[in-house]
Amino acid sequence: MASVFEKGTYVLCGSHGVCQIDEIATMDLTGMGEERIYYVLSQVYNCGSRLYIPIDNQKILMRLLLSETEVKALIRKIPEIEELWVPNEKEREQVYRAALQTCDCEELVKIIKTLYLRKKLRLENGKKVTAVDMKYLRLAEEQLYGELAVVLAIERGKVENYIIEYIEKEKRTAEK
Repeated sequence: MASVFEKGTYVLCGSHGVCQIDEIATMDLTGMGEERIYYVLSQVYNCGSRLYIPIDNQKILMRLLLSETEVKALIRKIPEIEELWVPNEKEREQVYRAALQTCDCEELVKIIKTLYLRKKLRLENGKKVTAVDMKYLRLAEEQLYGELAVVLAIERGKVENYIIEYIEKEKRTAEK
């Protein structure tokens, strides 16, 4: 089977986040004499962590990172992206989990927008932010901001401010 990705390529690898393909190698990781071809990946934000993903893998979603043009288009679209309002607590967690598993940046934006609004509303009403909300907010931000940081060549911790400033700049430009 031919490899879809090349050595040195950055990919988003399921819940593992942004990874770089260090090599493509034939190995017997099962110890049963059954050799398979694997992507050997290093996680960008988890130094020293290596992943071995069979190139014929059907379980873990792997895709190329967005291009810089696609990232900027996504950021411009953020104000229009709808939130994920789910009134039932148990259903909400399932919806968040399913959205995270898609590795789709728009779905991650939906989670982040929803949870920022929920957090704001809960705090305004004197309530604490739920552990489930904080967990999924952190996971969505790690995944989205990790990808955007690599594509934009900025620190992951500066992505949120970059997004805010970019949207404000676009707004000012549109008003002129």
